[in-house]
Amino acid sequence: MKIRIEIASQTLSLLDHGDEILKEYPISSSRYGPGEKNGSFRTPRGLHRIRAKIGENMPDNTVFVKRRPTGEIYSEALSEQFPERDWILTRILWLSGLEPGFNRHGEVDTMRRYIYIHGSPDSALMGKPGSHGCIRMHNHDIVDLFDRVEVGIEVEILESL
Repeated sequence: MKIRIEIASQTLSLLDHGDEILKEYPISSSRYGPGEKNGSFRTPRGLHRIRAKIGENMPDNTVFVKRRPTGEIYSEALSEQFPERDWILTRILWLSGLEPGFNRHGEVDTMRRYIYIHGSPDSALMGKPGSHGCIRMHNHDIVDLFDRVEVGIEVEILESL
């Protein structure tokens, strides 16, 4: 299995070993477009792998900061209290680049940029760029994907097919 993310169509596809689509999900990539440079808030392209799975068995809407649960459960009231927070919820799939000089090492290191596939509020718009660099998914979708994949699975992020 592997994951293919297409920025142009704002989709994440879970593929079998023959590249047949097993499941497709709507996503939201960076509002700033694609790019690999540290501090750009852009979604990195190229080949990656899942470095870590974080949040197994946590309740839906668990709030994470720096990959740690805060003890909060996301709600509209919490959102109103902290309107500037970039909500990372429910599950995290932490990505690591596989292409030295493009998305690995130095100023282009996906892992050091803390780029994730993660849950977001159910009110978050999918199918349109809006994140700060990560790949956002609705909570029920990230739980489904999280349960289907293992650490080490390949993730390819493309601008378009």
